[in-house]
Amino acid sequence: MSHTADAPGRDPWAELNPSQREAVEYGLGDDAVCGPLLVIAGAGSGKTSTLAHRVARLILHGVDPQRLLLLTFSRRAAAEMERRAGRVLQAVLGSPGGEPPALPWAGTFHAIGARLLREYAPRIGLSESFTIHDRGDAEDLMGFVRHELGFSGAKSRFPLKGTCLAIYSRAVNSQASLEAVLAKHFPWCAQWEAELKTLFGAYVQAKQDQHVLDYDDLLLYWAEMMKEPAIAQELGGAFDHVLVDEYQDTNRLQAEILLAMKPDGRGLTVVGDDAQSIYSFRAATVRNILDFPAQFPRPAHIVTLERNYRSTQPILDASNAVIAEAAERYAKRLWTDRASAQRPQLVYVSDESGQARWVADQVLAKREAGTRLMSQAVLFRSASHSATLELELARRNIPFVKFGGLKFLEAAHIKDVLALLRWAANPLSRLSGFRVAQLMPGIGPATAMRLLDAMAQASDPAQALACFAPPPAAAEDWKGFVQAFLSLREEGLAWPAHVDLALRWYGPHLQRLYDDAAVRRADLDQLARIAGTYASREQFLTELTLDPPDATSGQSGAPLLDEDYLILSTIHSAKGQEWNTVYVLNVVDGCIPSDMSTGDAEEIEEERRLLYVAMTRAKEDLQLIVPQRFYVHQQSSMGDRHVYGTRSRFIPERLLPLFEILPKAGQAPGAGGGPGSPSGPRVDIASRMRNAWR
Repeated sequence: MSHTADAPGRDPWAELNPSQREAVEYGLGDDAVCGPLLVIAGAGSGKTSTLAHRVARLILHGVDPQRLLLLTFSRRAAAEMERRAGRVLQAVLGSPGGEPPALPWAGTFHAIGARLLREYAPRIGLSESFTIHDRGDAEDLMGFVRHELGFSGAKSRFPLKGTCLAIYSRAVNSQASLEAVLAKHFPWCAQWEAELKTLFGAYVQAKQDQHVLDYDDLLLYWAEMMKEPAIAQELGGAFDHVLVDEYQDTNRLQAEILLAMKPDGRGLTVVGDDAQSIYSFRAATVRNILDFPAQFPRPAHIVTLERNYRSTQPILDASNAVIAEAAERYAKRLWTDRASAQRPQLVYVSDESGQARWVADQVLAKREAGTRLMSQAVLFRSASHSATLELELARRNIPFVKFGGLKFLEAAHIKDVLALLRWAANPLSRLSGFRVAQLMPGIGPATAMRLLDAMAQASDPAQALACFAPPPAAAEDWKGFVQAFLSLREEGLAWPAHVDLALRWYGPHLQRLYDDAAVRRADLDQLARIAGTYASREQFLTELTLDPPDATSGQSGAPLLDEDYLILSTIHSAKGQEWNTVYVLNVVDGCIPSDMSTGDAEEIEEERRLLYVAMTRAKEDLQLIVPQRFYVHQQSSMGDRHVYGTRSRFIPERLLPLFEILPKAGQAPGAGGGPGSPSGPRVDIASRMRNAWR
């Protein structure tokens, strides 16, 4: 039974502006056919709210929540969408205390792909017990295969395992030929094309032999599955509506999947912003959103969200002007009713040291004026650009957190425990077995490989492990391990008791292997708590791999030591975030755009979008900082050198009136009164030192 907005409770649509309401209600009229819908959602325009309201509106219109597929790029985004849609439904139905309908098919592309592959495994030649490798495990397996093929002993420098996986991943996700991928993105590896083809073929075979999939397989197998007409029709028919968030971040494989599921576009809604497409290094392509309207028999209906709820108008005026220079885009002009006399600032400083002093001074001054450190962010094109600033912040005792540190699942102790759980779930996983076996003293690589070979050749791999004769030095530890391993495979063991059992076995090894075992134990306790939020070991291992926590306890220490801290972040990591005050470092040619990303027009246009994303993170204050010279490290005959900074080409002369230029007349660039300030009096120390010996 469908409901209408006339139901009891307040009108939840009242908070929507006209454009948002058009997007929410498109295709729901009595005579309308819900063809494809493209929502171009400008920065800060209430994209999440709009999509959540559309989900709620569809349910109120009578769409079964079980037949809604909502695809996002993080599990948190899917959960937030579900929460907001539920809140709207509660308001309409007048039951604020009731349980909103669940959205069982809301999740990331990779998580939904893993779920579908698990369901269809018997029909597509996959083992139902497949495990999923994260990036680190995939790299290690690529390294194993690389070594077995003899490429690690090549006389000429063969690409390392990480580079090999990056090439493979780019080819899979972009659906481009290996030759094209090498030519554009890895030209220094082009001479190895034939060997790389051999390596990738062997890598795929190794994954299949071990019943494992890597991150890219979750999309690749899904896309291949959709090429089977019967499965494509079945899957496409299972969902009345498919809604996609952040469509500008999709790659060709993801677009291919969507087109196969809804070839006529009926019931397909995608939301995104071409101006925020900045992930080509992950094989995302802006062409997906630019070409979307024309890919269906009936062109997509386009709704543009231009009202911004984040920034002041002067910040939007400057941001609009920067992106208006783009060669190809959806035309839009962000606007707001948040007037301000404060224009964004273009700050010229002496060099990187002057830049660091300026930012530190500004951060402290704004803190004294009432802006907390957590409401301020320093953004940069590359993680290395903040090095000088980090030293200055440490010197002044300004706490900070830098996004992009060690990820939770990359920590060795976390990988140890997860490897044990994965090996127990899939005894043919050689990578997990190779890692776990060597945790025991007395077992090295050769013994571990002998064990794995015996298991691979046995009809019952777990029994082969139980019968394996370890070296005498490992005999005592081996007994306890075999008992733990077999217990983890018992069908009667209820989840999450598996984690408790694994941690009991691993505890003594943690103490032996790591000096900071107490700190690492806190991470394992966190892992156990996380495990309790999942229904099964399979779901836990899958979803933790696809959407891991951000940092280990060692990397997230700053927030625990201080109630307030400054945010440092690459621009890529800052997308989707907002702060009262934003400082953008090194707004000069060579940094923005990066001198590594000016090979063609496409790369330059993405660099322009990157600056736009950085600028639109600011709510009240925006400072773009232009060092007059900065230090570069070059592996050339010139060695390290200073270069003179030129303001980014993305802020041409004609845009300067949109900015307040600092320093003003009479001020020195980078003035901040810090040590070594170039504005101080000149002193000829060198002469004084020479004269001392005369």
